[in-house]
Amino acid sequence: MNPIALWHTSGQTSQILPGGLEWTGGDLMLKTRYSLVSLGTELLVARGAVPLELWEDMRVPYMEGNFALPVKYGYSLVAQVVEGPEEWVGKWVHVMHPHQNWCRVDHNDCTVIPEGIPPRRATLASNLETALTAVWDSGVSAGDRVLVVGFGLVGALTAMLLRQFPGVEIDVAEINPLRKAKAAALGFGAFDTYHSLRGYDVTFHATATGQGLQTAIDFAGPEARIMELSWYGEHPVNVHLGAGFHSQRKQILSTQVGVIPHFKLPRWNKARRKEAVMRLLSWEGYDALFDHTVSFEELPGVFERLRAGEYQDLTCLVDYPD
Repeated sequence: MNPIALWHTSGQTSQILPGGLEWTGGDLMLKTRYSLVSLGTELLVARGAVPLELWEDMRVPYMEGNFALPVKYGYSLVAQVVEGPEEWVGKWVHVMHPHQNWCRVDHNDCTVIPEGIPPRRATLASNLETALTAVWDSGVSAGDRVLVVGFGLVGALTAMLLRQFPGVEIDVAEINPLRKAKAAALGFGAFDTYHSLRGYDVTFHATATGQGLQTAIDFAGPEARIMELSWYGEHPVNVHLGAGFHSQRKQILSTQVGVIPHFKLPRWNKARRKEAVMRLLSWEGYDALFDHTVSFEELPGVFERLRAGEYQDLTCLVDYPD
């Protein structure tokens, strides 16, 4: 057993370094099968671009270092329990943990993956929680006309989740040709003038750009909600709120996975939300989102491409060797 983990050692470099088991007091030993890179958030972390006032909010379980770098960061890992209490050994689990081949964790931090859900698909759990929370916050209902701006992983998961509402029409606005083609291949409508003239009931923004947010604002209908899923880090964003924004009483609402919406809190907690996400992942349609797999050893190169703006795929699944 040779534990190694991905570290962002500076704003320009990432490395796989040894260690990572000795400091935790967990009762389970995990052998990692897959992890998933959250491309937007993890790029900001890798660049050292997390604002100081958000350091505490952005911490994840089993993270080491800090956001000034170096740091070990990541939050969607699927592994098999190889040591621990008898009732846990052999189970497949999802855990919020940085990218690492062997992990020692507390069983309370693990969610058992139900039978029938492949380990690869289970890596979507953390991002699907984000999408589910956004859908809750949005108040989308049957028959609504919805625009999703940005077909990265969170935008794609949001669109696929919305598809399960009866009668909901979903269009996607995306400027990346590969992602635009992916959305079309999955059967989503393309953003066009005909739909924009009618105004959308709800728009979801997930590009982390001012241009994308402006699109979500401009083509929302009167009294519509604009759901902001993006996280910008230290990057300022300019939008124009003239024209019909005020007269049409449009609403920009932030949504964030770290908090359960207030109207759910009397009945829901994070554990129940994670259980709901696992049930949702029984749908095999989510498998269509996986378009790029790398070995763990190749992961530093992925972050080199991300920093350079050269990574265009929808997902980055990390495969760990046996």
